[in-house]
Amino acid sequence: MATTANAFDVGDYVVYPKHGVGRVIELQSQEIAGMQLELYVLRFEKERMTLRVPVNKIESIGMRKLSSDKTLREALTTLEGKPKVKRTMWSRRAQEYEAKINSGDLIAISEVVRDLYRSEEQPEQSYSERQLFEQAMDRMSREISAVNRLTLTEAVQLIEKNLAKSPKRTKADAGDAADAADASDEEAAA
Repeated sequence: MATTANAFDVGDYVVYPKHGVGRVIELQSQEIAGMQLELYVLRFEKERMTLRVPVNKIESIGMRKLSSDKTLREALTTLEGKPKVKRTMWSRRAQEYEAKINSGDLIAISEVVRDLYRSEEQPEQSYSERQLFEQAMDRMSREISAVNRLTLTEAVQLIEKNLAKSPKRTKADAGDAADAADASDEEAAA
């Protein structure tokens, strides 16, 4: 079938950037508009979704194998770093976070998790911040779960353990970020 380094076999877990971790359940050959197309059939259990991806499009889409142990360690180490919250409008930061989440890059996704994480002592997140955090956390935990053969709960616990090692964000830092997000949410609603 596909002879590139990106060739996947039935049963392999793969990362499809816009949907996260899926599993190759079948290789199909279909005739579409008079052309014979080779397709990977991917199954995303959580979303109960099946996706057909042309073999010749996997590179341009960014579909990849699961991260290596080295990349996984690097992503977990990223969680331990100091959160980087830019002082730009929330709408611009939200777009950047969304782009990182949909990049399929585990390191970029771990940056979003780190930057949007709030410990119990910190102020509440805005609705949109919480949504992005949960989306990034879901993508990261599903890949860690598949790579390390852990349950989803164990993967989340591993992420939280590494987040707990990060420098404590002061209430003022978190409050400023939350105020900026709330102000932008209010601007967007107006």
